[in-house]
Amino acid sequence: MGTKEKHLYYLNELSEYKIEDGYPDIRGWVVKDANLRNVGSVKNLLVNKKVEKVVYLDIEVDATIIDAEHDPYYDNTDTRLKEFVNEKGENHVIIPIGLVDINMAEDYIFSKTIDHNTFASTKRIRENSAIDRSYENAILDSYNRRFVHQPKTENVEREMENAELYKQERRENFTEPITDNDATIVSSEKNEVDWFNAQNETIDGEGNLEEDEFFYGRKEFDDSRFRKK
Repeated sequence: MGTKEKHLYYLNELSEYKIEDGYPDIRGWVVKDANLRNVGSVKNLLVNKKVEKVVYLDIEVDATIIDAEHDPYYDNTDTRLKEFVNEKGENHVIIPIGLVDINMAEDYIFSKTIDHNTFASTKRIRENSAIDRSYENAILDSYNRRFVHQPKTENVEREMENAELYKQERRENFTEPITDNDATIVSSEKNEVDWFNAQNETIDGEGNLEEDEFFYGRKEFDDSRFRKK
C-alpha cells in the first residue's frame, strides 16, 4: 500500500530547502501576543512544497500558555474535533505566517490580533507532529473567532457592522461570489473556514496544486511583511 504524501513539511526535513535570501531566519525568536505578552518561541517553520513557501510558524509555547489550562473546542460536524483537550506533552502550536508581524530591531515576532487567551484556548500538538488539514482548520477557527463570536447582548447595529466586516474579509480572501445571505454565518457562529470547507472538500494529505494554491493564497498566509526592507 502506498504512503500518502504529506502536504506540510518541517523545514529541517527538507535538505534541499533553505530560507530564501531577503527573509530573516526567525527560528529561536520570541513570539508575543497582541499585548506583547510572551507566547513562546519559533521552533521551526512549516513548508508547503506545492506552493513552495513557508505557511506556518511552529511555536514551542511558553509555560504560561500551558498553565492556563483552557479546554479548546471546535464546533464542527467532524467528530474527531468536536471536543478535545490539550494533553501532557502537547506544547506546540502553529501560527499562519500572515497572522504575525516581525520586529527586526529586537528580533521577535508578534501578533496584532491574537491575544494570550486565544493562544491558551487553541488545540496544541506534540513537537514534530504530522499536520493534517483538519488540524489546520481547527487552528484557523481558533484564531478567527474574533470575527464572529460576539456577546449575546450586542445590539443590532454592531451585528450588522460585524457582518459587513465579515463579508469584506471573504471578498478579499475568496474568488467565489459573496452575497448578503452569507452574513447569516456570523450570527450562527460560523466563519470563513467553515465556508471554505463547504466549497472545497480537500482530503487530508491529498490536495492538488490548485487546492493548495487556493488554501494558502489567503491573506492569513501572506509573508510579504517578512521580506527585509
